Amino acid sequence: MPREVDTRVALVIETSGSTGHAKRVALSTSALLAGAQAADQALAGPGQWVLALPAHYVAGTNVLVRSIAAGTVPEILPSGHFDPLIFAATARRLPGPTRVDAPARYTSLVPAQLASLLDAAEGDPDVAGVLGLFDAVLVGGQATPLALLERARAAGVTVVRTYGSSETSGGCVYDGVPVGATRAEVVDSQLELTGPTLAEGYLGDLDLTAAAFVERDGARWYRTGDAGTVSAEGVVSVTGRLDDVVISGGEKVSLGVVERAVRELPGLGLAVVVRAPSERWGEVPVVVVARDGRTQGGMHGPDALDRVRVAVAETAGRAARPDRLVEVDVIPLLPSGKPDRVALTRLVQGDRLSPSGSGP
Repeated sequence: MPREVDTRVALVIETSGSTGHAKRVALSTSALLAGAQAADQALAGPGQWVLALPAHYVAGTNVLVRSIAAGTVPEILPSGHFDPLIFAATARRLPGPTRVDAPARYTSLVPAQLASLLDAAEGDPDVAGVLGLFDAVLVGGQATPLALLERARAAGVTVVRTYGSSETSGGCVYDGVPVGATRAEVVDSQLELTGPTLAEGYLGDLDLTAAAFVERDGARWYRTGDAGTVSAEGVVSVTGRLDDVVISGGEKVSLGVVERAVRELPGLGLAVVVRAPSERWGEVPVVVVARDGRTQGGMHGPDALDRVRVAVAETAGRAARPDRLVEVDVIPLLPSGKPDRVALTRLVQGDRLSPSGSGP
């Protein structure tokens, strides 16, 4: 790491490295504050936050930045394993909605945390009541399964799906709509973003910075590496990572597309899809699921894989059908709350080399 940084750099965030390639992202004060202002405009104005994510990741950092900009003090969960009961107790310390001068109440979560809170709320009225107190619960870090989103809204939770990265000072697209001065375009199938929240670049890596941040049409754009679309109305839809593709039986298969299809099935809302080698097909998608979640959702039994394959084929085509289901006691997570895809890929590839498998 360089001993000195540009005077514009206020903060350096190390990306989660969920794919094994961590980078140090340099952010300016103006970019961070632009993100906070855009969030205030998109939500119910400045507010008080519950910090439930690590502060050294951009989503956690944003809670602190938005609190500073709003002049409020966040309530902070203890570090370690996420506990819905501790979250509820912490959230109860926020000013109540009956107080005339009470600020808006927010928190930022990853899907696994939201699912854990909803599970706890089913048997604990206090947890259920706390969730309804928030003016908005931001959920990001990965795609939020539609079933989880519908379940949360049915429980009275105001969920806002966010999309962004450390390179954009965190979430800059809310429920598919770019916030603040952010704009989105698709160039050669890749989603690109521009606006005042963009990072300065990658600390100590000029080549990587030049590859990811480009000048076009008089603006500086960040090449996200994500495949997606932007509708005529400006609504952004992300379909997966451009490099998260396997060649199975000679056909390109997006693991992100497969994962979204799998996550809509009962009990598989937090499943993760990774690649595995196959002597017959080259590579195949494999579904990894926590044993408890699969059992509770009813996706078990000898025909479970067949049901998954049928559902995926209807959405993504025959070549995208998963080769197998792998059960684990718990999905390993990074400190950011995202699935540790590197660990899961190693686990699956060490499980066995599929000699033929179901394949396409």
